[in-house]
Formats: sequence, C-alpha cells, structure tokens
Amino acid sequence: MTHPPTGTHHAPDHHHAQDHHHPPADPRRWAALAVICVAQFMLILDVTVVNVALPDMAADLHLNRATLTWAVTAYTLCFGGLMLLGGRLADALGARRTLLAGLAIFTAASLVTGLAGDTALLLGGRIAQGIGAALLSPAALSIVTTTFHGSERNKALGVWAAIGGSGAAAGVLIGGALTDGPGWQWVFYINVPIGLAVLAALPTLVPARAPQPTRLDIPGALLVTGGTGSLIYGLVKAGDAGWCDTATLLPLAAAVALYAGFAAVERASRAPLMDLRMFTRRPVLAGACLMLIATALLIAYFFLGSVYLQHVLGFSPLKTGLLFLPMAVATGLGAHLASRLVGRIGSRTVAVTGMVIAAAGSAPLTRLSADSSAYTGLLPGFIMASLGLGTVFVTATTTALGMIDHHEAGLASGVVNTFHEVGGSIGVAVVSTVAASGIEYGSVGGFTDAFTVCAVAAAASAAVALGLVPRGKPQMTGGPHVH
Repeated sequence: MTHPPTGTHHAPDHHHAQDHHHPPADPRRWAALAVICVAQFMLILDVTVVNVALPDMAADLHLNRATLTWAVTAYTLCFGGLMLLGGRLADALGARRTLLAGLAIFTAASLVTGLAGDTALLLGGRIAQGIGAALLSPAALSIVTTTFHGSERNKALGVWAAIGGSGAAAGVLIGGALTDGPGWQWVFYINVPIGLAVLAALPTLVPARAPQPTRLDIPGALLVTGGTGSLIYGLVKAGDAGWCDTATLLPLAAAVALYAGFAAVERASRAPLMDLRMFTRRPVLAGACLMLIATALLIAYFFLGSVYLQHVLGFSPLKTGLLFLPMAVATGLGAHLASRLVGRIGSRTVAVTGMVIAAAGSAPLTRLSADSSAYTGLLPGFIMASLGLGTVFVTATTTALGMIDHHEAGLASGVVNTFHEVGGSIGVAVVSTVAASGIEYGSVGGFTDAFTVCAVAAAASAAVALGLVPRGKPQMTGGPHVH
C-alpha cells in the first residue's frame, strides 16, 4: 500500500520561499529521516499485520465476524478520519511535539492491544493505535518536508513513499511469522521496544520548531470520523441482519446525516479541515476516487485471502504470510511501472489499464472451490490484481497533485491521504458482509461472492476512470497544469 509521497495537510507555500534561501542543512537530517521512517513503517505495518493473525485472534478471544472486521477497520478508520486534524495539530503544537505524542500513544496502545483478553480491550487498543497514527504520520511528513530542500527533498520523499509500499508487504510476512511463533499478541508487542527506542532517539535528532497559530476544526474531525464509523457499522451489520433491516438502515442513515453535518461545518468554518471545493476540481476528485477503490480492493484481498487460506484450506499463519509476499511485490512493481509510464502516456490510460488488470485478476477468484489449489487458483489472480492496483495508487497521487496548481498540493494530498486510509476500512467492511457465510462457517460460496463484488468494483472503476481522469500528463514540478 503505497502512501502518497506528499504533504498531508498544508499547502507548501511556506516551503517555496525556503527552496531559494534554505537554512544551512542540518547534519543530523539523514539520521532523523531514518528514525522517522522506522516510526512510519510501524504504522503502515499495522494496517496489514493483523490480517494474518485474525483466525488465531478469533479462536483465542472467541471473536465473531463483526468483531474480526472491526479489529482491522477500527485502526484505519481513526488513522484516516483524524489524519487531517493531526496535521493541523502539528502546525499548532509543533511537529516534533505532535510526533512524540502520537508515537507515545501508539506504543502504549500496542501494549494494551497485545494484552487484551476480551473484545472491548482489543478494539479500544486498536482505536487508540489509530489516534496515535493520525498524530504521528502527518507530523512526521511535515518534519521531512521542512528538513530537506531542493533535490534532497525529492530523495527523502522517495524513501518515505517506499516505506509505504514495503510496510504492507512486511506486515503480512511478519504477522505470519509472529503468529506462528510466539503468538498473535506479538504482532502488537513488537511495536513496544521499537516505539520506545524511536521515542528516545527522536528528541536528539529532530530540532524543535516554533508552532504556528492555527485554528483547529475539532467538530469537523469528529463528524467525518463518526460518519465513516457509522457507515462501516451499517455495512458490517448487513451481514447479520440483512440489508433491509432497521439495524442496518439506521446507522447508514446516521452516516448520511453526519456527512451532511460535516459538509455544513466545513462550509461555515473559517479554517475548514477539508476544503470541500477541492472536490469540484476534476483531478482531485479522480485521484480521491481511484485511491479509495484501490485501497479498498487491496486490503479486502488481504482480509479475504487470510481467512480463506487459514479457514478453508488450513494454511498456517506463516505459510499464509509467505503466500502474500508475491502479492506485495507485485503491488510495488505496479507502482514502479506506473511512475515511469504516467509521464509518457498520461494518467487516464494508466488508471484505466490498471483497473482492467485488477478486474481480470479478480475474475478467476470468483470460481474458487473447496478443493482449489492456493497456488494455481488463488495466487495468480491475487498477483495480477495487485499489479494492476499498484499502478492505480501512483496514478491516483500524480493525478490529484500533478494536474493542479502548486499552492493547492497540500490540500489535495490531504484529501487523497484521507481516502487512502478510509478506503481500507470500507473495503473490509463490504467484503466481510458479502463473505459472512464463508467467514463464519468456512463455506467457499461466501468468498466467491465477495471476490465477485471485487471484480465488478474494479471493472466499474475502470469505466469511471475513463470518464473522470483528465487527459494529459501530470507535471509534478510546478509550471502550467493540465485541467
């Protein structure tokens, strides 16, 4: 899962002046980047690391399907929903202070989650991890963009983006090894010594900078997070109660109301969390839609694949993690290819092709049976779909940021980053509901239904991309932009 390699929260006007009159380079900057990237690596890891451990967690803590789904989505929901507020807090309190606070919360929450003996503590820990991540990630990115200048900044942001891709890959492998070895709790415990080491190192490597006076839109952050939480609750509930039941319809209606409230608050606010006018900009809307669907599909594949391999085919967690590794490599390969191709053949062609490849890869997964081989039935489709989605991640970012004016890049990247995290939550909620019978009873029918939904979503997204993604080639270096 490649994170967009750009600022998360503020338009980089104030960095521009610095590009011409940089302060002297800090000799500790590369060491600081290394330590900050370790912290970011943990956050990305925790999106996928849990997937492989799910069946063991379910058995130990007697978790039902809905709770299993929340074990994945509670983290990405809070991470994505509160990320823009985290970016504002980094401005208001200073990036170093916000980074340290986020890391301390994340590390403590990891310990609590590992120690959890019941559902409430497990989900509470995951929520707290997400809050810590929402503070840490934008503050860390802010430090990277203000510490490096000129061509060095591009190199540093390249390293940052690579961490996003490799974190997801490492997550499934480390999750499998730890769950098979000392137990699923170590998926969380491993963050504690690393978090403490980074907490100790950061104050000596990252200089404190004066905070900027910033208005905080806390109602906006709570409304958008509550709206998405309510949406996910309704989607998960549909798997048990059915789509027309009051228990499903009420939270879905509440989600619509909360989103409407969020839109009203943002329009009235003098310092909105998310400038909704960005959605009238076609490149930003296209980039956000692509990012939402691509993340939803990729995290859905990890979730479904993990439960299918362990529940239906009887794979061990380590074997499951190893089987996912080619998928993660394919995602990175797709991203690398897209970064080369977007400038040559344009965003629209790459986005549509990527989604068509993802749909074609999903097609064989709709025909799985109880005696299908993981290596011939599941893996080729997963690898093909991941390759296609890898290209879409890069295209989403370059479309949203390379086809708009430079001073809007910070706002646009905030939108894309938010859709990136929230997309994972929504994807898992939808496929968990469609595959309910498969997850509860290990029947293959539920999984094939869910993969059919993924194939249709990818094909539909290819059609949407054809109409929505602007023609032309994105320019990532300022200058005139194609609209």
